[in-house]
Amino acid sequence: MLTLLSVFAGLALLLAAIGLILPAAFQAAAGSTEQGLGKLSVSICVVLFLVYSLYLVFVLVTHSALFAGPYQEEKKEAEWSVGRAASVLAGATAAIAWISEIMVGAIEPTAHEFGLSNVFVGVFVLAILGNAAEHATAVGAAMKDRMDLALSIAIGSSVQVALFVAPVLVFASLFLGPAPMDLAFPAGLVLMVLLSAIITAQVAGDGRSDWLKGLQLLAVYVVFGLTFFFLPSAQSHP
Repeated sequence: MLTLLSVFAGLALLLAAIGLILPAAFQAAAGSTEQGLGKLSVSICVVLFLVYSLYLVFVLVTHSALFAGPYQEEKKEAEWSVGRAASVLAGATAAIAWISEIMVGAIEPTAHEFGLSNVFVGVFVLAILGNAAEHATAVGAAMKDRMDLALSIAIGSSVQVALFVAPVLVFASLFLGPAPMDLAFPAGLVLMVLLSAIITAQVAGDGRSDWLKGLQLLAVYVVFGLTFFFLPSAQSHP
């Protein structure tokens, strides 16, 4: 059985997909009105960031007991303090960011040599390599028949990117970079995000898991991968 965390994460992904669809629809309806599109993107990012903050409060503070699951980990005798845990997390984050830059610089020539588009490398190659540890943890949990934990790990990462990372990038672009960033992505990419969110919500809301459902999800992933593989490198906004 899947926990409520997976269900809420699936709904959060749907919200994030809606946040990406509306700017693209606004751009198609209003034309090249960059000022209005920028204000809309910032406003949506404020809403998404607020939802993510309240999502963390719901999961970690007000309703943490709902997400404990049937498996209770044994309490260790010596627990880390908040300061020590935060310091280790900050150091690990900085190290991962540095290693990621090295990896991107190393993989770019190889990708061009094999004729891989930038979109395919960014969406699949870097995503798989960058989240290798997370994927290994999710697979290990699934092999122990802890599908609630496995799905929560997988969906939680996507929720963090959609509701936290994307708004932070938009906010940062207001002060850094040559121009502000908006949420009006190409229509094809937005459609794939929407399909992914719908599939995720259906899988999480079902509350059950079996090998056939896993096979179907792998098939969906392969189809998406083939689509991005044959996508031209230079894709312009609609």
